[in-house]
Amino acid sequence: MSIETIWFTRCPVPTATGLAYKLGWLEQEFAPDGIDIQTLQETGGELARHHYEHGLPTLIREGGNLLALPARAQGADTRLIGLTWIDEWQVILVRPGSSIRAPVDLKGKRLALPVFRRIDIEENRRGRSIARGMSLAGYAGALASAGLGLQDVTLEEVGSPETPPQGTGPGASLWQGIAALVRGEVDAVYVKGAAAVEAARAAGVEVGIDLDTLPERRFRVNNGTPRPITVHRAFLEQHFELVVRFLAQTLRAAEWAREHRDEVRAILQQETHAGREAVASAYREGFHTALAPDLSEERLSLFEQQKNFQLVHGFLDRDIDVRAWADHAPLAAAHALLRSTQALAA
Repeated sequence: MSIETIWFTRCPVPTATGLAYKLGWLEQEFAPDGIDIQTLQETGGELARHHYEHGLPTLIREGGNLLALPARAQGADTRLIGLTWIDEWQVILVRPGSSIRAPVDLKGKRLALPVFRRIDIEENRRGRSIARGMSLAGYAGALASAGLGLQDVTLEEVGSPETPPQGTGPGASLWQGIAALVRGEVDAVYVKGAAAVEAARAAGVEVGIDLDTLPERRFRVNNGTPRPITVHRAFLEQHFELVVRFLAQTLRAAEWAREHRDEVRAILQQETHAGREAVASAYREGFHTALAPDLSEERLSLFEQQKNFQLVHGFLDRDIDVRAWADHAPLAAAHALLRSTQALAA
């Protein structure tokens, strides 16, 4: 397989991949080889669907696990080469004056659960109904931290099974439960990310529970925590060096980010399509110091927890062996390459 283009895709959140791209480092790395760097976000059109099902042979994907895990379960021949963890304003919103201020207060309450989108059921791409998957995991984590479970609340399905129209306000197309909260049809709704900050402010609702402050990471496991980096097996096996060089640039960007918080936040306004205040609220102190991927036992265990959750709640077609999926070699080689490059430049 000859390579003319390396494709990559990332979610609208802080990623070292996105930083390396915005800083121009990925293009600089591969330009001498005559290899183009293309991103699904900027290209759009028909190719955008590969963000969900990982169909491009030379695609490197840093994105939510609600898409990567189901794609793997449906036979996508990918390898897991990294996991990141970024706390990104996972919260449960309530109306002003609500008594819900801690996870234990959720007991007996009505929680908004976005419906599966009709097209995702018809095409057997259930992971694309990410608002539903994230809400379920968010509630489950909060309840577990108080010794409770989903059986202790009432899940009220909200929103339309049809794809929402564009231009319905920041975050509104994803977080349709906010409208149900305002109307009094539910007592609380899970949201996350910078766009949700703006949607909450526009609706006049407030944070009842800040999930990012829960004491243990296992209570904060969700679509982006941990967030996988995946690549096609054939691409990795036939062009291992290219994948390693790509990862080395993301590690370099993660190191750069540690000393450039304000610049990272400026880039995130473009990445998240949100304003400066929303980005500052969603990505708080210290977020910029931990963008580098790893495949540590802790992250693999948390990723396995999320896999098991998706299996129980109908997002996966079959079980997956997370540790057999993981390949530690590319990231180890990328660290070695970055160290040698930095030593030569010193």
